[in-house]
Amino acid sequence: MKISSWQIYKRLLGYLQPHLGFFFLSICGYILYALTQTGFAVLMEKIVAEMDAPSARAYLFLPLAILSITFARGLGGFVGTYCLDRVAFNVVYQLREQIFASILTLPRQQYLQQNSGHYLAILIYNVEQVTSACTSVVRTLVREGATVLGLVSYLFYLNWQLSLLFFASSPFIAIAISIASKRFRKLAKSMQSSIADITHAATESLQGNEVVKTFGGYESELARFNRASADFKRQSLKMTVTSALNSPVVQMMVSSALALLIFVALYPGLMTQMPGSEFVAFLITAGLIAKPLRALTEINGPLQRGITAANSLFEVIDAESELDNGEITVERAKGELVFKQVCFSYTDTPVLKNIDFTMSAGQTVALVGRSGSGKSTLANLIPRFFERNSGTITLDGVLLEDYQLHNLREQIAIVNQQVVLFSGTIKSNIAYGSLSDKTDSEVRSALETANAIEFVDKLPLGIHTPLGEKGLMLSGGQRQRLAIARAMLKDAPVLILDEATSSLDNHSERYIQQALERVMKNRTTLVIAHRLSTIKNADIILVMDNAEIVECGTHQQLLDKQGLYAELHQQGFDSDETKIDQ
Repeated sequence: MKISSWQIYKRLLGYLQPHLGFFFLSICGYILYALTQTGFAVLMEKIVAEMDAPSARAYLFLPLAILSITFARGLGGFVGTYCLDRVAFNVVYQLREQIFASILTLPRQQYLQQNSGHYLAILIYNVEQVTSACTSVVRTLVREGATVLGLVSYLFYLNWQLSLLFFASSPFIAIAISIASKRFRKLAKSMQSSIADITHAATESLQGNEVVKTFGGYESELARFNRASADFKRQSLKMTVTSALNSPVVQMMVSSALALLIFVALYPGLMTQMPGSEFVAFLITAGLIAKPLRALTEINGPLQRGITAANSLFEVIDAESELDNGEITVERAKGELVFKQVCFSYTDTPVLKNIDFTMSAGQTVALVGRSGSGKSTLANLIPRFFERNSGTITLDGVLLEDYQLHNLREQIAIVNQQVVLFSGTIKSNIAYGSLSDKTDSEVRSALETANAIEFVDKLPLGIHTPLGEKGLMLSGGQRQRLAIARAMLKDAPVLILDEATSSLDNHSERYIQQALERVMKNRTTLVIAHRLSTIKNADIILVMDNAEIVECGTHQQLLDKQGLYAELHQQGFDSDETKIDQ
């Protein structure tokens, strides 16, 4: 359903409710500011009248009037600007908070449908456009709108016939603004898309800087960024042309009306005689209208950009978050996992077909298979990063979706192949999130178990050493050991190891393997691995191919079958130094 501009802006204005006091105070300030414009016009009439027939106290009254009007103008402008900006920044803060909260709770599949640049552009560029719509647009609309209203009222007071003639151009101005509005909104949407492309290109290039340098991707990445940047430039220039044409067209219409007014007023016999002071005041007032009227037409561009941006914000805020209708919570699960006829697909192509197996509490199950066979997807169904299409998965006999999502994930620890570390200290990365209340000694114990304390203690501040972005100051093996320590500190009954030792050299891998064996004891562990040392000691090995489990058994049983596992073993992991292709 298409949403109108007014509906979007009306919803945006709904965020003003907690700040109505400051909002109305800003309106009062801008009305006071606007009245001073009319006051200047009235003052001009008095000055011209006094020139013809000066009164005894005019030399005192008129200078004081000028000072009073100037003071009122400054006061009104300050109060209006400060109060409106205060309201606008609070609204934008609330919007940005809601958007980020919504992004964090989106289903993982949603992230796969949009690149990261899309959400970054919404958080940064689109919110800035909404800020403009909440500040400069509202400021101009209220201040200049009230100014025009005051000046128009004074024009009708002076001579209503000339006023009607002056505003004969109003329908033409409205048509010009309507045409420009549609153009502005279309261009604003294109600009937002271009900004998302720029952000995405820059983010990928910076994150993959080593690959760019190693494989000579400088030219291609620069060209990709330049294409996105050039597209944004084109859209911006189109917006500028539309905005630049809109203002002089409106000005020309106003000037034409003013010229016609002077012609009618001065042509003999067409109008009744007006006093000179009133006619001068009328012309000055009509001239004063041009500037605020032009300002009102110029808000159309930022207004349409703000409305388009607000629409994209509300789409994210209204997006469905992860399904969480479960009510069951447990202190600590036993860890029995049962898959029955589980099927899953991202699109029309099945990724998992009729998956059936049981993991008893404390049991270790290894998943092996060719690339794309569905191993990682299967593992992602346990913490409900994806929702299966059919079948059932139970933990201790309870369907996964019957658990509260947060509580379900409290029962699971994960170590991924791609280690995620945040800007912060080593301790804050290991004692992360719900583990933040863990003590230094508990963190050190986890590091010792992961054989990471040896290099951590050599760092300048030990566990309190800042890691920097993504922990790039550490080697791949060191980052992997920190991720293992984080999982150990969580002490969850279910452990998922997705290539947990892939980044380790053989020396480190032997120590980590010992640590993993300790942490896997009395835990239900699902292992996705290539290394023989990780696979061969598993209680059960599941071999996957073409989205299905094709073999099941122990290491020796599967070798004796001389099936796919034996073939993979022959090709890929005769020793710890070689691996099965994931």
